[in-house]
Amino acid sequence: MDLELAVLVGWGKVLSVEEPTQQYMAHPNGKTAGILFFIASTQFVLGLIVAEALYPGYSISGNYISDLGVGPSSAIFNSSIFLLGLLSIFGAYFLPRNITFRALAVLVALMAIGAMGAGVFTKNFAGVHGAVSSMAFMFGGLSAIVSSKVLRMPLSAMSVILGLMSLAALALFACGLLANGIFASIEAQDSVFFLGIGPGGMERMIVYPALIWLAGLSGHLIALSEK
Repeated sequence: MDLELAVLVGWGKVLSVEEPTQQYMAHPNGKTAGILFFIASTQFVLGLIVAEALYPGYSISGNYISDLGVGPSSAIFNSSIFLLGLLSIFGAYFLPRNITFRALAVLVALMAIGAMGAGVFTKNFAGVHGAVSSMAFMFGGLSAIVSSKVLRMPLSAMSVILGLMSLAALALFACGLLANGIFASIEAQDSVFFLGIGPGGMERMIVYPALIWLAGLSGHLIALSEK
């Protein structure tokens, strides 16, 4: 009897920890947030591909991503990145209202504001564009890491890995710009810090992990909201 009682008490403690997380993740607004995040990340990836195709001579490794915002593909790129930010802000708003998700919602909203700013202040606004882009990059990586607190394994571990990849690439990208003395320049130059993939390649190593994380989070929110 003592053994059975101990097992029941232990099982009750496990349930008390796990059930709130289940309820938070299955919150009805979670599905709305998931759909918005999915549309945000998907449309931006597709918009980026189209913009690259429409820009004559564009080099994925040799050009900045933001070069697409001032060339012949500017209308598509700027509207797509602005929409990424706008939909992400709405998605952050619809995240469940509890302390577990509060920090994540704030970080996602800050990332979204940076993305919207990058669509408004193109690379011709060198200083401002650099600030808002860095804001989107940094808070995108931090959002992925913090989301591990509300996700289950293995997605929680993958979110941390993706977030760290994004932040590590951001650090290398910043070091490359500083080493070349072109932190506020609008012209892309290669650097040893870019590890052979060029400024555009390193910039994509910042952006793509965050987009993959956002798509993964969206699927998780949608799936759990339907249980």
